Amino acid sequence: MRIAMISTPFVAVPPRDYGGTELVVHELVEGLLERGHEVTLFATGDSDTRASLRALYDAPQWPPEPYADLDHVSWALSQVAEGDFDIVHAHSPCALALGRLVPSARLVYTLHHAREEPLSRYYRRFPEVEFVAISRDQSRRETGVSSSAVIHHGLDPSRYHLSEPESYVCFVGRFASEKGPHTAIEASLRAGVPIRLAGDVDPTDREFAEAGVLPLLQEPSVTYLGLVGTGQKATLLAGARALLAPIEWDEPFGLILIEAMMSGCPVVAFPRGSAPELIEEGVTGFIASSVEHLADLIRPGGAVDELDRTLTRAHAIQRFHRHRMVADYERLYQAAPARTRRAGKHPITAA
Repeated sequence: MRIAMISTPFVAVPPRDYGGTELVVHELVEGLLERGHEVTLFATGDSDTRASLRALYDAPQWPPEPYADLDHVSWALSQVAEGDFDIVHAHSPCALALGRLVPSARLVYTLHHAREEPLSRYYRRFPEVEFVAISRDQSRRETGVSSSAVIHHGLDPSRYHLSEPESYVCFVGRFASEKGPHTAIEASLRAGVPIRLAGDVDPTDREFAEAGVLPLLQEPSVTYLGLVGTGQKATLLAGARALLAPIEWDEPFGLILIEAMMSGCPVVAFPRGSAPELIEEGVTGFIASSVEHLADLIRPGGAVDELDRTLTRAHAIQRFHRHRMVADYERLYQAAPARTRRAGKHPITAA
């Protein structure tokens, strides 16, 4: 198949440090190439891929802003209109509206975000698009899509490795209230275990981080690592007794959870979003009901130390290998051309 993959203009493929969507795009593109497909990747010019790379922007346009995205996606679709593609797989919502200018394109769109009402209203206008949710929880919450395939993310497990755990637990993610870095630190202090944190503060989260997180970094058992790349992250996870994910929002997926599991590192998370469907209780981690419960699970000699890390990694590879993700998308692509377009023209409402 000839596949046009439209990533974002915000982060390179694969990302140098933070960039969940772009990491998934990388895994999908490389996996599709391995299966013999012809893939053209529309991404930033500094991306590293075996696919045919086309770029409007030489470097990432960070921080994200909508006009760069509009520029990038409209340019990509203009290239699609001049080419011969069987499938266009987009990862930006503006591709849905701009896709009307390429009516012959079979468009697949992956939802990478939590539900937002303005986007849900927008999605209802595109019944011809093949929507893909990244978790069952996300699919259930998205009211703007009448039906969607659910395809969990997948990763290349060779980037992650087992090792004998050290004494610390870890947190990896944005220092935002919904991610729960403050709760992770509190649980580690209650449990009497050291914690290492990797991540950064977005401008919108600055006030929360300065008041609720940065003072806690002064605790002697707390180590702040800053942003970490893939290699550093793999080492951090392999050496951690557990990854803490006390999320306070309905996270659509959470790539760091499966990265930890592939490192043999159990995940302890709050029961929000996709966490309960990603974690196999007592095999790859635990669902904690409170900060007290979380602390109990990570105390020295506690439940996380009783898990078989080799088994944790094996289960994660079985469920979240990129080969499985690629095969799921391949089946979706193959089915899409056989479906009749359900769109037609939208009725025009008189003023």
